[in-house]
Amino acid sequence: MGWGVSREEADAIGAWWEPRRDHIQPSEFLISRSGKLMMSTYSNSPVGRMDPGETLTLIKYLNQQRANAKQDSA
Repeated sequence: MGWGVSREEADAIGAWWEPRRDHIQPSEFLISRSGKLMMSTYSNSPVGRMDPGETLTLIKYLNQQRANAKQDSA
């Protein structure tokens, strides 16, 4: 949640700032346990924003990919 985010804070996290209306646009980041940025999305309309179900599907997919890679290397 980014309510009340300043331009400087948005810049620090790599979010997209809407200068015309002077506010942060939706910016979603999926970060691994180790702090690695796995995925990001930016949107200036409702289209393209991830809902909780899509996020869970993506996390399950990434976990399955990781498990498959470990199996292949064993």
